[in-house]
Amino acid sequence: MSAFTRIDLSRLPAPSVVDVPDYEAILAEMKAAASAAMPELAPVLELESEPALKVLQVCAVYVMLSRAEKNDAARSVMLAFATGSDLDHLGALFGVARAVLVPGDPAAAPPVPAIMEDDTRLRTRIQLALEGFSTAGPVGAYTYHALSASPLVRDVAITSPEPGAVLVTVLATIGDGSSDAALLATVESALGAESVRPLTDLVTVAPAQIVSYAVNAEIAVLDGPDPALVLAEAQAAATAHVEERRALGMGVARSGLFAALHRAGVASVTLTSPAADINCTALQSAHCTAITLTTGGGA
Repeated sequence: MSAFTRIDLSRLPAPSVVDVPDYEAILAEMKAAASAAMPELAPVLELESEPALKVLQVCAVYVMLSRAEKNDAARSVMLAFATGSDLDHLGALFGVARAVLVPGDPAAAPPVPAIMEDDTRLRTRIQLALEGFSTAGPVGAYTYHALSASPLVRDVAITSPEPGAVLVTVLATIGDGSSDAALLATVESALGAESVRPLTDLVTVAPAQIVSYAVNAEIAVLDGPDPALVLAEAQAAATAHVEERRALGMGVARSGLFAALHRAGVASVTLTSPAADINCTALQSAHCTAITLTTGGGA
């Protein structure tokens, strides 16, 4: 995202309201309580075959499940953890609704469901919602309004090449991230509203510059694991990593690719492409055109 102060939710400490239940501790508490109420039970509760112990073990499991449900309920009202309809309700508090990417067709046979904005993007817009209450002078406000202009906007960068001039760079969600004229016009129209843009700002909307690259690597698999399974896991991890790096100003480091490819069962990774780290400016986004992995000798 653009360079304004926004709390990284992933770096927040674990909420204290979320309990970490310990089965053995719960069972020990129950055994102690039962022994205090009926001292004659204390010796037999140490026997694994004792029916009374089995009852306490079942009770301990249910306490664990109850606490897990409480944890889920607590997380469901936190922006960092809420998903699905719980996240929709958090968005409603700020007037932010989940965007429709592709409309559905309920009259079709069978009915075609709509394709909706994913949780990650919606969570970002909710976090930026308060910025949207300001006329789009601050970077955060421009970012919020640009993201809300269309669900096809994946990321935006807000820069000021000179006083009074604002450059809004748009990265699209589809294809390699290049924004077509229609998407740029949609964003420009949203930012041009009188309630959004300060009168003194000259706003220009431009497409992101796409830096294309390919990943080519040879993976040596340890003796024992199935090379096909190891390769598939490495492929999935690399795909997730390069997708995560698809944002303006976010380059791709070889060290990150090594970490993604070095799965369990991998002896070594020889990364031939990219040959160097890919560094992107705020106006650029890296796009992986292909990931080609081959297996080498084991170790």
